[in-house]
Amino acid sequence: MPDDTIVRDDTVWLAEITRAVADAPDNIAAMTASVALLKARVAHYTWVGIYLLEGDELVLGPYLGKPSPHTRIPVGQGICGAAASEQATIIVDDVTSDARYLACSIETRSEIVVPIMDGTRVLGELDIDSDQPAAFGDADRRLLEAVAGALAPRLT
Repeated sequence: MPDDTIVRDDTVWLAEITRAVADAPDNIAAMTASVALLKARVAHYTWVGIYLLEGDELVLGPYLGKPSPHTRIPVGQGICGAAASEQATIIVDDVTSDARYLACSIETRSEIVVPIMDGTRVLGELDIDSDQPAAFGDADRRLLEAVAGALAPRLT
């Protein structure tokens, strides 16, 4: 698992992401800005995307990384679907050992999925993949949950 003392100032650029989300002219621009900033600032984030909940499916929105064959994921399927149904962040250190994983890239080794919530209602989620095993730690969880919190008002 990565060392949470990674030399990065999450507070400063969380403020930058929050500002970009707040200043965006619409929800698509807000999501696009957050995806771009996350992908640009964290080297081990090899795929960064947002899925939006539409009915009983998660629908792929803005993302950066290799194209995904999973543009629609039923709630309850895959790690993304599990995070939506459980309404909780899921970190998978080794996607090859998790039967829920829906393979997008053969290079992907670990994943974190963070629901974007309005109270107890799931609006969507941040999905981050890494080509490194066990790439996500508590610092990533805190950062991404804060970003999800900043995005939530834009998606309601």
